[in-house]
Amino acid sequence: MPARTQLSNPLRNPIRTLLALGLEGSANKLGAGIIQHCPDGSTNILSNVRHTYITPPGEGFLPRDTAMHHREWAINVIKDSVNKAGVKMSDLDCICFTKGPGMGAPLQSIALVARILSLLYNKPLVGVNHCVGRELRGPFTHAHNPVVLYVSGGNTQVIAYSRQRYRIFGETLDIAVGNCLDRFARVVGLGNDPSPGYNIEQEAKKGKRILPLPYATKGMDITLSGILSSVEAYTVDKRFRPFSAEAQPLPEDGFTPADLCFSLQETVFAMLVEITERAMAHVGSKEVLIVGGVGCNERLQDMMGIMAKERDGSVFATDERLAGLLSFRMGYQTPFEETSCTQRFRTDEVHIAWRS
Repeated sequence: MPARTQLSNPLRNPIRTLLALGLEGSANKLGAGIIQHCPDGSTNILSNVRHTYITPPGEGFLPRDTAMHHREWAINVIKDSVNKAGVKMSDLDCICFTKGPGMGAPLQSIALVARILSLLYNKPLVGVNHCVGRELRGPFTHAHNPVVLYVSGGNTQVIAYSRQRYRIFGETLDIAVGNCLDRFARVVGLGNDPSPGYNIEQEAKKGKRILPLPYATKGMDITLSGILSSVEAYTVDKRFRPFSAEAQPLPEDGFTPADLCFSLQETVFAMLVEITERAMAHVGSKEVLIVGGVGCNERLQDMMGIMAKERDGSVFATDERLAGLLSFRMGYQTPFEETSCTQRFRTDEVHIAWRS
């Protein structure tokens, strides 16, 4: 983990409200938000403006094109965020940005924007681990010490907090769940607007058959590449009726893209629930916090809720991030010469100084 310069510790003597600008752009979503942290420990999200780079159906988003999108939209998104919050750039105490993990070129674009703003307005910078920024939300959902399932486009991890670190209990051994869903959507011909995962979720509700797919848990880890290979095999099966042939009669033993969506969700989410339950048993927790873009999927939340209920537990889900501002309040900032990106920034490398 890159070194950080320690300042006087304002958290132990909180005398005023702090404001931070947070910049996120680790993948195809560009975001800017103004966060307020008060002396009594309360937190307010004053604004949260986003703009998503969407490609035509059947296409993914390339790092170079995604980075260009972030550079083109950064000024508008930041201006909109500041205006909606009713503040000025001079009011800010720090500028926080995603240091990693994520796609290299988009991360570099966001870091560049953060450095320019820091120089223009003489504000300190705080580089944030994208994963920790999401996991931090547990205390703000009244979850005391949950097992965290982090599922997004580039990350799939089961994590729990211990001794000022987030410990990784399980993760994907190849591709992340979000990446798997994106590639699956391209195979079956689903669009990217508003997102491939959302479109898969809606199609899955129409599915009537569960088709056999590889169920690959390796202890506490999972693998997903075999599922994609199996889906591609199904799409060339003579019993498969693609979207373009919806008007044709379905063979008696045939199946549709909706059936594939349904099968994919049930299989992948069952794997995630299994390894999450194992982590809960290991740490003795009855709480699960689901974070990341895939965590918005209602079916995943339902399946996790069934498991948690059987353990007399609870499931929490939220969408706020505070890691940069809390780090700053604890007295940390990222030196200007260390504000480069770390594409493979591991969750367990971060010292969680604000928790005992």
